[in-house]
Amino acid sequence: MAWVVDTCLLIDVAEADPTFGVASAKLLDLKRAEGLTICSVTYIELAPVFNGNQAAQNEFLFNLGLNWPEPWTQSDTERSHHAWHRYVAARRTARVSKRPLADILIGAFASRCEGILTRNESDFRTVFPKLVIAVP
Repeated sequence: MAWVVDTCLLIDVAEADPTFGVASAKLLDLKRAEGLTICSVTYIELAPVFNGNQAAQNEFLFNLGLNWPEPWTQSDTERSHHAWHRYVAARRTARVSKRPLADILIGAFASRCEGILTRNESDFRTVFPKLVIAVP
């Protein structure tokens, strides 16, 4: 199964980020042969980068060699449900920092794949301790 690419890496590459762009592109190149995909949440999060132009966004993803769309499954929903519950319980006791729901959904999706490519390891490690994470 493919590696899930987190939104931050795609933004780094799309915007040629001076700090992270090259490292993010190198990680994508390194893992491309194993397969790359994105969660539908990432697709949505990318909309502002492409000014809502889906054709340009789809071309960008195609040129990166991403296998998309990958369908959302019932098990993705169930993993998200359990992860959100764990996160909220930990948040109520102030054991974790605030994270958006998008990270929970992307992490749950990545849990059924090879792992996730991200530069935000800590965003996923707390809620998904068994998730395989590769960083640039």
